Amino acid sequence: MHDTYTFMRHFADSWALLALFVFFLGAFVWVWRPGSRVLHDAAAQSIFRNDQVPADDTAPQQDPQGATRGGRNGGDA
Repeated sequence: MHDTYTFMRHFADSWALLALFVFFLGAFVWVWRPGSRVLHDAAAQSIFRNDQVPADDTAPQQDPQGATRGGRNGGDA
């Protein structure tokens, strides 16, 4: 039991640490590589791709009872 723990401890302190550091550097270089800005901007804007433009606030609206109200100023309600 003691030998397994010691082996795993030394492995984690050396090779696993090195492997994780190399992975981190690789991910960092991958994100900041030349030409990736367009891809990242497209990914950032993708949640807005299918949004509809909000309705105009100044257009007359109809309330649930069927009466027409004016735009922002209230109109003839």
